[in-house]
Amino acid sequence: MTRLAVVQDNVVDGAPAGGDEPGPGLGRGEQAALDACYRQHAPALLALAFRLTGSREDAEDIVHDVFVGLPEALRKYEERGQFTSWLKRIAARTALMHQRRAQNRRETPRDVASVQSRLSADGGADRDSDRARIAGALRMLTPALREVFMLKVIEGMPHADIGRLLGISTGTSEVRLTRAVAKLRILLGGHR
Repeated sequence: MTRLAVVQDNVVDGAPAGGDEPGPGLGRGEQAALDACYRQHAPALLALAFRLTGSREDAEDIVHDVFVGLPEALRKYEERGQFTSWLKRIAARTALMHQRRAQNRRETPRDVASVQSRLSADGGADRDSDRARIAGALRMLTPALREVFMLKVIEGMPHADIGRLLGISTGTSEVRLTRAVAKLRILLGGHR
């Protein structure tokens, strides 16, 4: 399986329709099962990783890492909730670890262009000037606020899942989202 060879160029496509349970043979690392899982879930995981890192190259690395470690991770899978949600949590956790390593090396993978491309690809802003303003405002958020905002607003994750993923309480996730929204309103000149 070549890295993201089967993923289309559009990183915001969701996963194809299909079952939401790990296929037979996946936990044993059978290549056919891994390939099928990859074809079904890689596009959604790539979109999530791209939203969190702002870099296509980093997103591809993250998805690759998720699938390389999948057979081992499946040994801990408890079949509670949806398999797709579980995979997204793994991808988000991997992306956050990747970002922390990048910060430790004093690299910043986020820039205005990457945020603009995310907003543009999602259809989140209609005009170039709006996209530039929103991108600039998102860049002004602290990493902690931006992470919660992206996971809740863009990915639609529940606060409980965000809390577990980031190692914070549900209440802290809620507070960070409130602060992120308030700061964005101020930065964008909106009111309550």
